[in-house]
Amino acid sequence: MLEADHARELRLDSVTGMLSSRALRGRLAEECERSRRYQRGLCVAVLGVDDFEALELEHGFKAGDEIVVAVARHLRASTRSHDVVGRTGNAEFTVLLPDTDASSALPGLERLLVELERAGEAAIGASMGIAALERAMSAEGLLASARHALAQSRATGGGRATVADGNDAICEPAKPPQREAIDALAVALLERDRYTGEHSQAVIDMSAAVARTLGCSSVEVERVRSAALLHDIGKVAIPDEILNKAGPLNDEEWMLMREHPVIGERILSVLPGLGAVARMVRHEHERWDGRGYPDGLSGTQIPFGSRVIIAADTYHAITSDRPYRAAKSHEHAVEELVRCAGTQFDPDVTAALIGHLYGRRQSGLMTV
Repeated sequence: MLEADHARELRLDSVTGMLSSRALRGRLAEECERSRRYQRGLCVAVLGVDDFEALELEHGFKAGDEIVVAVARHLRASTRSHDVVGRTGNAEFTVLLPDTDASSALPGLERLLVELERAGEAAIGASMGIAALERAMSAEGLLASARHALAQSRATGGGRATVADGNDAICEPAKPPQREAIDALAVALLERDRYTGEHSQAVIDMSAAVARTLGCSSVEVERVRSAALLHDIGKVAIPDEILNKAGPLNDEEWMLMREHPVIGERILSVLPGLGAVARMVRHEHERWDGRGYPDGLSGTQIPFGSRVIIAADTYHAITSDRPYRAAKSHEHAVEELVRCAGTQFDPDVTAALIGHLYGRRQSGLMTV
């Protein structure tokens, strides 16, 4: 009985209950042989959680295990009964897809990446490499090809799936695909409403500075920057007569305006790699005390980036001319931030933002 239990432990990963790396490689060899014997397709996908080491370093090993378990749960729910799934690395999973070619596998695997980014309280960013068995390829070669495609996905910005093309060179593009999408959306926002576009640009520097001050990694700072740039993207769906109304909105207009964070999330969440950014955009009007919208989140339930953006957004809105009122002073805006710290705003974020603004005024970079 003890020997059977030990054998089972060797076959199964202790954290996820999935096949271990050793057992998965054994199944891969069997599937390759079966594919050749019956002349059927075989596809391998390797999924890796992006920035996993940084996540573990920041949040601890327990949080790392929770992420791994969440990925395993989604893989089980998203794969077919005859697919084979195993954990083949610290934050790496491998899926064997019998009777499947790469082009057929790609759409479903891309949907899985988007679902992971929308999952749970913390979005999980992941990349994937996909390879199909070729005539002279060994089991080890097939797995290596999929892992190489995973490296290509990460080299082009992460958060996406790449199909192996037989080329071993990994090229770094001038711009990752997500960056191109973000830039295109920012241009659309600026063309739709110049104030909104310029306002978003102004909020970026404050948001990024606060994120750096509070110890965020470079990856997280870039996500906050992207969300700050696009936090009002949902306003492209708001009619001009509401967006530019020179006076208070009525109840019906206000209900429509309150939809813009949800619309923004819908626009961004369909793009692989922007799940975390989409969540920040959805929740950028939540309040620290739970009285915000659209979901009434409170405290640290609100994504960190959203907490940063709402404070920076409020400061810039107060100090800018709007159709319904003139700009107010820097001093007035800071007083409002201090007054609402602990109710509307995260107190730590508020303190970091005021410190950043004070530093800019001291250095002569701010004239308001």
